[in-house]
Amino acid sequence: MLKHLFVVLLLSFATYNYAQKPPVLEKDSSQQARDSIKKINFVKNIGNGFLPISFFNLDLRYLIKFNQYEGFRTGLGGETNEHFSERYRLNGYLVYGFRDKALKYKIGGGFRVSEASNTWINLSYVDDLQETGSSKFLTDKRFFSFFEPRLLNIDLFHRHITKSIGIQHKVSNHLLSETQFSVSKITPTYNYNYMAGGQTYKTFDISSAKISLQWSPFSHFIIVDDKVKETKDGYPKFTFQVTQSYKSIFGSNFNFSKLDFRTIQQFTHKNTDVTKITLVAGIAGGDTPLTHLYHAYPNNINKQTIMNRFSVAGLNSFETMYFNEFFSDKFSTLQLKHSFKPFNISERFQPQLVLISRHAIGEMKSINNHSGIDFNTLEKLYSESGLEINKLFFGFGLSFAYRYGGYHLPKPEDNMAFKFTFNISL
Repeated sequence: MLKHLFVVLLLSFATYNYAQKPPVLEKDSSQQARDSIKKINFVKNIGNGFLPISFFNLDLRYLIKFNQYEGFRTGLGGETNEHFSERYRLNGYLVYGFRDKALKYKIGGGFRVSEASNTWINLSYVDDLQETGSSKFLTDKRFFSFFEPRLLNIDLFHRHITKSIGIQHKVSNHLLSETQFSVSKITPTYNYNYMAGGQTYKTFDISSAKISLQWSPFSHFIIVDDKVKETKDGYPKFTFQVTQSYKSIFGSNFNFSKLDFRTIQQFTHKNTDVTKITLVAGIAGGDTPLTHLYHAYPNNINKQTIMNRFSVAGLNSFETMYFNEFFSDKFSTLQLKHSFKPFNISERFQPQLVLISRHAIGEMKSINNHSGIDFNTLEKLYSESGLEINKLFFGFGLSFAYRYGGYHLPKPEDNMAFKFTFNISL
């Protein structure tokens, strides 16, 4: 618990002061305009997790993190920017986990084949950890947070050595696509065996192809300096991804297919209240090991009392669902979040009330194929509701959530989650 707070405080205080600095007016208006543009670009890069240094952008994601398997994880990473080349790019990182005493790294790069459609061919070699049951969309915009709340408590990782080649292509301003073919060697860091075709596997070789589409039909764009700029982030947004693993290609062990879907709808009311609805669904068929199935974004520590479980609430996670409690080969989640207009108590103190309701349902057809780890399934409807009061002090707030429905637990306190929240804006 103290380690969690140390990480949060270290990162938040380092960034909060910068985020709150008011702009300084310059004497000359033209110089002021140039400085203003520089500041906007600098803050935009910082907000995306980059610190520009000449032709190289230092990636702030790799400086320091903490999780239950690696302990503190620290290193350096980044990518070249347009000052290096507008046609070629290089990227990578090198990090070290102090608890598992292991190095992880990535070496990658790409080259652009069409400027008009922003088409890039990317290659990478990765030797790192990934959370078991996590599923990411290739087309997701880079998401950066000065710390990642769920990461603090995750302990179920698998190591993967992955070689990949991909094509990133803009079909239109409203439709982005990315295709990737990868070959991975997967080694769970926990006791786990997967049984398929009469064989038992402790490690997995997987060759797979992914196609991902992100459709934003209601966003608005304009052309500024021959570049497309988004002027309105329109809703709803839709993201689709298809994954196919091929047995016997480059030594792959399994045939399986996955289909993932997400839609986000957001309403901004006349009084500036915001309602956000997020629906996520996924289905996997064939011989699919646990590493490539689905959890439902849990974020609750397996400890006895509420205060022992006190940590940091995530942005889109189930705060009362315990880590490694549920896994599914078919699932869907619905999250409803209503953010009220901030209370204008003073210029610097404007807390905000947010009401939240989350629901999940799923199933697991091949549960007997997984051994060495115990988990439940989600055939009944899982529900939790709660509230957040954000930005009480240095970006910190508080949240409370209560678990009810088909997976309500006998002890009332086991259904409760009381945590920090952390929000800052650059």
